[in-house]
Amino acid sequence: MSAHQFYDGVIYHKRFLPKAHDFKYKFFMLDIDTNSLEELKTKLFSYNKLNLFSFKSKDHFGKQENFLENVDELLEKFDIQKPHKLRFITLPRILNFVFNPISLLLIFNKNEELDYILAEVHNYNGGRVIYPVKLTHRGHNLYRGEIPKDMYVSPFFKRDGDYSFLFRYDKSNVALKIDLFEEKKKMLTASFSGTPLEFTNKNIIKLFLKHTFLTFFVVTRTLWQSLKLYKKGLKFNSIEDIDTKRRY
Repeated sequence: MSAHQFYDGVIYHKRFLPKAHDFKYKFFMLDIDTNSLEELKTKLFSYNKLNLFSFKSKDHFGKQENFLENVDELLEKFDIQKPHKLRFITLPRILNFVFNPISLLLIFNKNEELDYILAEVHNYNGGRVIYPVKLTHRGHNLYRGEIPKDMYVSPFFKRDGDYSFLFRYDKSNVALKIDLFEEKKKMLTASFSGTPLEFTNKNIIKLFLKHTFLTFFVVTRTLWQSLKLYKKGLKFNSIEDIDTKRRY
């Protein structure tokens, strides 16, 4: 059995203010054991090369071809001690195309509990920021963390605010819920919940047939929902130059 696995599930968004609005759609993610990157290579999946599905280091964190070198630089930057175990949850490239709204580097301690999530967030303007979210264990594989928001994401929210993360991670399910607050008012809940699928060529084909245009739809669905919100009377916030850059 591979050290990696997929999660096939659903993304859900609900806006509370200034206008109520919600939507959901099918989504999947890849859960990578960073100690077994070479095992990503199959007939249908490649590491740093073109294939039906692929994982490319340059899509995440630093600029090195070696993903783990980029991770080491990041851990040093955030003064995080060498972890006992690392896993990385992200959306792989599909036919060499991808847009990742969020990816998660999971940092485990020697007790197999999560200490941190490094949440890598991209916007639609070429910007990227990484949030080092310190976690508290709430039992039953449930973790919570908070961190200030520091990047423009949606044109209908301010660039500043506060994120609250709730994360469940076990063998039968992964669930991530992020609440956005502005001036202590809950503005948005975004969540992903998925059930595991083995990392096999059979499941790669299954996911490809089910989610062929996923990367395209991630963008077009967001634009469509933005148009709906605009028609409800919401006004755009201005983007700053820093939010068009890839930064830590």
